[in-house]
Amino acid sequence: MSQIKFGTDGWRAVIAEGFTFANVARVAQATADFWKLEVGKRQSEIYGRPLKVIVGYDRRFFSDRFAQITAGVFAGNGFQVILTPEPTPTPCVSFAVKNLNAVGGVMITASHNPPIFNGFKLKSHFGGSSGPEECAAVEKLLDANAPKSIANCQSPSINRLDIRPAHFAAIKRLVDFKLIAKSNLRVAHDALFGVGAGVFETLLAKTNCTVTTLNAKPDVLFGGISPEPLPKNYALGGAQLRRNPHDICLVTDGDSDRIGAMDGRGVPMTNQQVIALLLHHLVCNRGGRGVVTKTFNTTAMVDKMCAAWNLPLTEVGIGFRFIAPEMMKPGALFGAEESGSVGFANHIPERDGLAAGLFLLEMLAMEKRSVNHIYAALEKEFGPHRYGRYDAHYPLEQRAALMESLKANPPTKLLRSPLTGVETRDGVKFVAADATWLMLRGSGTEPVLRIYAEGQSDADLQKLLKLGVSLLER
Repeated sequence: MSQIKFGTDGWRAVIAEGFTFANVARVAQATADFWKLEVGKRQSEIYGRPLKVIVGYDRRFFSDRFAQITAGVFAGNGFQVILTPEPTPTPCVSFAVKNLNAVGGVMITASHNPPIFNGFKLKSHFGGSSGPEECAAVEKLLDANAPKSIANCQSPSINRLDIRPAHFAAIKRLVDFKLIAKSNLRVAHDALFGVGAGVFETLLAKTNCTVTTLNAKPDVLFGGISPEPLPKNYALGGAQLRRNPHDICLVTDGDSDRIGAMDGRGVPMTNQQVIALLLHHLVCNRGGRGVVTKTFNTTAMVDKMCAAWNLPLTEVGIGFRFIAPEMMKPGALFGAEESGSVGFANHIPERDGLAAGLFLLEMLAMEKRSVNHIYAALEKEFGPHRYGRYDAHYPLEQRAALMESLKANPPTKLLRSPLTGVETRDGVKFVAADATWLMLRGSGTEPVLRIYAEGQSDADLQKLLKLGVSLLER
């Protein structure tokens, strides 16, 4: 039996190596045991009988089969299962868990990981990612019981239901959709071959907007990229936009819970720029007030914006599962992490790339300026912020020693500025007096060491990333 370890957002592994039918059944059984033990204590008060579970899946290789196996195990354990009839965005699954009063949900996806991976995301009853304690509890129950399964997915315990329309209706209520509908915006959407293909065409049907979906066809190899909203993955979509300009291009990852963007002519925007634009829109255009939560590898522009607007800011570890509890507290406004994961008040405490896309369109409809002009005004007010990330292959077994070495031997300065702090909450982050920073952190699911940096110019950014590589090699 291969070892199964949950990362920052569920369990992921290479298909046919660790991610097999048998292992998926083991994890599904452990999850069923956990929900029966922990949530079953209060099921009659909250959920009724039988317990309900939502199971969804993306476009990856055999995701539909893995979802069927998962649904069969839950049905075999006496759960009422709602299984999506076709590939479905993760935010739709999260919303359905809360909307349909389910005990939890499972999304078969590896999100932005390379095509050889698949994954098993756990969603808790509140409609967000399960926290570290829940994931650890599931791990402890692995192999406590052999999988009990109903092989026939036509069982009365397994209902096929398209859960997307309810979620789409909910996110349209978050924004001034009538304003968007009459804005005449030319909207492109780069789906990166993921499950979001066609969503914005559906959302904006019967409006005055023009919608073009790029890279929409199903492809288990994702066109040769990892389906992550990063500028390095925008070459194909960018080329199409240069031939056919739009007002903006929204970009979603493989399972549509993350948001990225390009301007209308295919020039990439970083996720940090998108996060700053969304915060600007929520506060300056919509009059939003409340607590902003960010992971500590997210742009320092957020800190400056919150200070200028007198908004309380909470900084948490990396992974949206650390943001979700903050979003459920009274007075929350917005949550964001470096990867393009954002969440909004009065919605599920979950990252939602589709809701984020509508907020960006609402911003353009309200301001009637290009996305480039809006961001240029932010940089004029808060200063230039050049953010970058470099992913280096690094053996998992050597990571702990590297982190200890970095903590014990930090650099004395970053470029021209003396070091003022070393943060070790998740990885190692070096912060300089001028707010320049450099961070090294291992991926939770891959043998990858991520180097993050933010400087005041493109040249400074490249120097910081090179410094990060030199620390790695040292």
